[in-house]
Amino acid sequence: MSFSSSTTVQCSLLPSCSSSHHHDKAPPIKSVNFAQIPSWVSLKSSAPLLNTQHLQTGQVENVHLISLSKQGKMKEAREFLQQMKKAGVAVSAQSYRCLFEKCGLMGSLSDGRFVHKWLRTTVKSPAEFLENDALRMYCDCGSLRDAQKVFDEMLHRDLVSWVIIISAYVEKGVLNKAVGLFLDMLESGVRPNSPIFTSLLKSLDEFSHLEFGKQMHSYVIRTGNASGSVETAIANMYVKCGWLDGAKLVFDKMGDKKSVVAWTGLMVGYTEDEKLGEVLELFAEMVRESVEVDDFVFSIVLKACAGLEDLNAGRQIHGYSVKLGLDSEVSVGTPLVDFYVKCGEFESARQAFKRINEPNDVSWSAIISGYCQNGEFEECLEIFQSLIGKGVTLNPFIYTSIFQACSAIADINLGAQVHADAIKRGFVAFLYGASAMITMYSKCGRLDYAYQAFESIDKPDTVAWTAIICGYAYHGNASEALRLFSRMQNSGIKPNSVTFIAVLTACSHSGLVTEAKQYLDSMSSVYNVEPTIDHYDCMIDVYSRAGLLQEALKLMKSMPFEPDAMSWKSLLGGCWIHRNLELGKFAAENLLQMDPEDTASYIIMFNLYASLGKWEEAARFRKMMAEKNLRKEIGCSWITVQGKTHRFIVGDKHHSQIDQIYSKLNELSISFKDAEDSLLTEEDVLSGFPERKEQLLDHSERLAIAFGLISTPSNAPIMVFKNIRACKDCHEFAKHVSMVTRRVIIVRDSNRFHHFKSGECSCRDYW
Repeated sequence: MSFSSSTTVQCSLLPSCSSSHHHDKAPPIKSVNFAQIPSWVSLKSSAPLLNTQHLQTGQVENVHLISLSKQGKMKEAREFLQQMKKAGVAVSAQSYRCLFEKCGLMGSLSDGRFVHKWLRTTVKSPAEFLENDALRMYCDCGSLRDAQKVFDEMLHRDLVSWVIIISAYVEKGVLNKAVGLFLDMLESGVRPNSPIFTSLLKSLDEFSHLEFGKQMHSYVIRTGNASGSVETAIANMYVKCGWLDGAKLVFDKMGDKKSVVAWTGLMVGYTEDEKLGEVLELFAEMVRESVEVDDFVFSIVLKACAGLEDLNAGRQIHGYSVKLGLDSEVSVGTPLVDFYVKCGEFESARQAFKRINEPNDVSWSAIISGYCQNGEFEECLEIFQSLIGKGVTLNPFIYTSIFQACSAIADINLGAQVHADAIKRGFVAFLYGASAMITMYSKCGRLDYAYQAFESIDKPDTVAWTAIICGYAYHGNASEALRLFSRMQNSGIKPNSVTFIAVLTACSHSGLVTEAKQYLDSMSSVYNVEPTIDHYDCMIDVYSRAGLLQEALKLMKSMPFEPDAMSWKSLLGGCWIHRNLELGKFAAENLLQMDPEDTASYIIMFNLYASLGKWEEAARFRKMMAEKNLRKEIGCSWITVQGKTHRFIVGDKHHSQIDQIYSKLNELSISFKDAEDSLLTEEDVLSGFPERKEQLLDHSERLAIAFGLISTPSNAPIMVFKNIRACKDCHEFAKHVSMVTRRVIIVRDSNRFHHFKSGECSCRDYW
């Protein structure tokens, strides 16, 4: 062996590979600077530059071997072991320890087996702690078979040996084997320590494990092993096994030994059991006892506040987080944003978001969801496009919100782009996002794309089935909606409450009274889904549209809920369709008591009286509307041409092609019955009560249709979106235009889709 004369090595020092195994009995070792060991150290040269004593002790060689293992150069280490053997230099116990540890950290089973075999063939009686190191190495490499073989062949198993093998089986989820080894250890007379108890207790996480967990708890008490960490593990075990009362008993007896982990474990249990009030009580107790609160605690308690929608408590907790300087941490700021969004306090959510130092994808998802819920869809989409441009990490929930925003503003172009980006990122596989995508395409008028998206899902869940059924229902295709519902049942997927809303809506839009009644009656008995007031409202709507007004009223009196505003509104709508003034007055009286600001109620009653020539009564409702200034949201229609969205409001005069638009409208104008000339529409009221019937030309829907006629190819369908319900006159206008121009016209109003073709509408004038 030869070394450069300039090389300086402190041969009397051996390095300590790790402090993680301090419980094993190994010689006390000082540290060494491995940078001092040249990487080219070799045993190939036999020039006698070092004395024989150094050759025999091999301190320098072992230091180099340790250096190689530290660097993960296992191939070189194996070669160096062979060189040391040829040179007659013994490998130190500490070198073996470092080699085993590195093999375990790297998960290199082949190298670990090589080192273990080398140890057994070159050392007759290895130190006991090396057997434990080999055992740990096999466990770290995931080879329980090798680990068990080593364990079975060990002549002397100390406590460390048992801890290693039991913990390994626990981590692999082989609970039966771990428990069996624990019992074997007790029989062998080895007394367990805290790590074994905590390891086993952490693995008990099902109700079926509860009985064994109680036995372990009893043994801990009998043997006096009830340390703080063990009691915490026992309490958390009871939480995971579903026995919160037991967890609380252990928790209360811990006294001053309660750690933050014990507090948070119980809080998590209460959260999962939806005992959110108890979570707030625990947090208040933590503050009173001056327990150090971390970001995880805040995330739990803010989730509880969000679930309770307790704005006052949430604001106090927010203030406490500010006091501790934690509100700017992403782990606290994000649940704050989510809390305020769920409580409807979007401005507070926005301010909380601004305070987060480094928002992550969950933070962005929370605030984007907030924008969607607040109806600020344009802002939501701008943020999304900004994040894409900056290369920020996104998640599937963000795409779900974006699909919802595209649905709301009916932006099929952006929706398709987002879909493509989601495919590229591999997010479409998440069913909830796929369901939102189905809804987006159907609400943007592309039911064919929605169906393709649905069919691309390997195993659609209840949400996906419901989304496609809703799509066909709102497009007025009841037969296809009900066919899909039947197919859903045949596939073994159970419908939920929302599914039945879609099914009943399909029946309502197509006049399927008998079918709707059968579905409502079978919800509880056949499908185990309890009907809510929303389902009964759907049935009231079915009866009312079909002219079965007395049946609707009878259902309202017999159903297990008090009629809500929608119940009376559905009945009133039926009274208008079928010109039943007396029942309409009764329905309107009840509706206006619940919602005195409902514009549609006043319009219907005005029209009911006017259609029957009762002008004084009609004037009273018109006066009430004017006095209350019931304009609400401005009526708006929009159409997308060549990627650009054109919006129109009633009486719009600002479009660059307004002259051509009105010219086309005059060309297509039709006459209506004089008896209906004085009737009002919601759009009339929102625009300030027009006095002449000619002003029907100003309705936003007509402006959008006319623009579509002059701006798109003659064979292309015209798709218009409207934020309020289509009036009867505009509905007739669209039918007329589809007939004289031979164009397909699709209009989505606030209630449903209307497909106009050859003078007919898909709703069959039933909307």
